Amino acid sequence: MYRQKHKQRMTLTAVAVLAVPLAAACGSEKAGAGSGTAEVEEPVTGVRWTIDSVTVDGTTHRAPDGANLTLDENGRATGSYGCNLFKGRVTFDGDRIRLGDRETTLRACSEKLMDLETTVARTLGDGPLRTDVNDGRLTLTTGSGDTVRLTETRDSPLYGTKWAVTTPAAGHRAHLTFDEKEGTVSGRLGCNQVSADATVRDGHITLGVPALTRMVCEDSLMDAEKTLTKLFHGIVEYGIDGRTLTLTSKNGASVRAVAQR
Repeated sequence: MYRQKHKQRMTLTAVAVLAVPLAAACGSEKAGAGSGTAEVEEPVTGVRWTIDSVTVDGTTHRAPDGANLTLDENGRATGSYGCNLFKGRVTFDGDRIRLGDRETTLRACSEKLMDLETTVARTLGDGPLRTDVNDGRLTLTTGSGDTVRLTETRDSPLYGTKWAVTTPAAGHRAHLTFDEKEGTVSGRLGCNQVSADATVRDGHITLGVPALTRMVCEDSLMDAEKTLTKLFHGIVEYGIDGRTLTLTSKNGASVRAVAQR
């Protein structure tokens, strides 16, 4: 949603970074230039980073599915804590960054997810953060030694991925999987299992009439299931951004799902 794509990226070497202004940092200088060795620069900005884990006071917590961070050379920061999206500003000082002026959405998720999200958000805001990037992995370290570990994100494939539905909230039980060979989609809509034909073409998916089991669950799951059912027997637009899949129907129903690890 806030994904940024840039051909020119600010880069930090994996070993050391000169304390130069942002404009100079976008160049091709490499640490160790006078030593006869060449360090390979890796991008920090213009990359969508998946947040894998956060370590606070020596305890490591796995980050929520879908948590991510993107920085650009113009000082913008966007991403997701796992439940809520955020955007703000990033400033650079040598091999350190600071995130500020963050604004977030106000979506409510499970208590466990919200606790993890708060830990991720608090640690990212505990700047300045020292950056260490190497082989598609980024580590952000606070002054007190807490860390956030991230990996470069690549778009998950539509087919064969188990997409866990995050909105509407369905108690982490709703999921969908598309089968290219069979031309179908199957999974669970929170309460009941579902299967239907699924034809993918030009950014759209034509979904057939769903075949559903006939279980009855609590009201919250049934309400989420009704929303998901509206996707079927029609055409939906789809988009994949990293590990996030968005499905939007012509009748306005929108579903967001995250690729399970």
